[in-house]
Amino acid sequence: MVKRVAIIGAGPSGLSSLKACLDEGLEPTCFESSDDIGGLWKFKEVSEPNRASIYRSLTINISKELMCYSDFPIPSDYPNYMHHSKILKYFRMYAEHFKLLQHIRFQTSVKRVQQRPDYTRTGQWEVVTETRQGEEERDVFDAVICCSGHYTYPNLPFNDFPGIETFEGKYFHSWDYKGPDNMSGKRVVVIGIGNSGSDIAVESSKFAEQVYMSTRGGAWVIRQVSDNGIPVDMKYNTRFVHILFQLLPINFFNWFGENKLNAMYDHTMYALKPKHRLFSKIPVINDDLPLKILSGAVIIKPNVKEIQGSTVVFEDGSIAEKVDTIVFATGYNYDFPFLPSNAMYKSGHRVALYKHVFPPNLEHSTLAVVGFIHALGAIMPQAEMQARWAVLVFKGLKNLPSNQAMIKAVEQDTKDIEKHYIVSKLTPLQVDFVSYMDDIAGEIGARPSLLWLFFTDYPLFKKVLWGPVTAYQYRLMGPGKWSGARHAIFTQFDRMYQPLKTRKII
Repeated sequence: MVKRVAIIGAGPSGLSSLKACLDEGLEPTCFESSDDIGGLWKFKEVSEPNRASIYRSLTINISKELMCYSDFPIPSDYPNYMHHSKILKYFRMYAEHFKLLQHIRFQTSVKRVQQRPDYTRTGQWEVVTETRQGEEERDVFDAVICCSGHYTYPNLPFNDFPGIETFEGKYFHSWDYKGPDNMSGKRVVVIGIGNSGSDIAVESSKFAEQVYMSTRGGAWVIRQVSDNGIPVDMKYNTRFVHILFQLLPINFFNWFGENKLNAMYDHTMYALKPKHRLFSKIPVINDDLPLKILSGAVIIKPNVKEIQGSTVVFEDGSIAEKVDTIVFATGYNYDFPFLPSNAMYKSGHRVALYKHVFPPNLEHSTLAVVGFIHALGAIMPQAEMQARWAVLVFKGLKNLPSNQAMIKAVEQDTKDIEKHYIVSKLTPLQVDFVSYMDDIAGEIGARPSLLWLFFTDYPLFKKVLWGPVTAYQYRLMGPGKWSGARHAIFTQFDRMYQPLKTRKII
């Protein structure tokens, strides 16, 4: 019988895992290598090895109602798109409200997780940890939840950039970027057009002499501010839109979405147009980049061919001369170095997990990975859903299929992902946010039933169908039902409007 659970990491995934364990009467211990909660969202002036890192100005690109935990709404006076300091404050409020802090062992790193000699009989794990003072400790747990994240190991593909060793200026990964302090008057090349690369290019361009942004494949760029000033995810991430995606061909939505984006700024004219269609890869979310391109502060260039001293040569033969700084916004490698190799089943580019949570090849379902997911949506509600399911599996309240069936499902997942999305070694998986949330909620028994709501609570039915798919929907019924979920759904737009009420309009 599972009782004691080890949780690795006290970021957003670790916090939701802690709460899920406590909700089900388990005894969790969370190991956190730093001195605070928050994981990625804990800003530090100097990046620390083997830890995620963010820059000083970072503001999340998911609105607060779509990123919050399902039974703890973000305060109504908080802005819709929050600075990292506000997000960390919210996590602290969450941890204090649900009394999670007493279960966290700070400044304690997990070195190894290994099966006990009697694992075949018990399913137990030995967790080897090390304190900040270098003291090694061992403890036995009935189950383990890994919440270590996947923005920890910077990818620096120097082999793809001949001549980098001749570069006369400074170069670094976006993981090391903290702010534009040293960019004043400089000529900067940012390699990579993801969200971090775009943020860095935009911010640097306010101080640099010139910023070049190099991209291998281009990107679709969407705005956070949608029609009538509504956050874009509150406007379009609805269950009704999701149903339409199931009924109509994806090429229709690609055509419709691309036309809508091009009506705001023609991606061909701005040199942004990618090779892929809109919904085959997560877009860049940045309201400022098009203006910076239009004003010439950021110049979009193709992939870098080679580097010659202070000159960067691009694949179309054009050059950027007297370059002072190169920022590699080239993504991250992912790894779970403390987990046993036999727990890591590989399929395609990815470490393959059953429904992106459970290793499919282990004898016992007592190891789960929470938060290792990639979708156009916040990780917090997805990780929370994964944790709720994992804990029910640990307790034996929900059962997994056989190893053979799970491996078959994993291989089919890999085929489906590769069919519908652009994946690579660095971005090995992607899921549809609503489909995935509904899938895991179905495993829990917490998926909202539109038919049931239609006949029993029509006003709520309309909110669930037409409104944004907020995490509160998954607390309306089933295990983990929250009495405040209905009210949270009815007041979600009130919380969106509240921080904007800063001047009375007569």
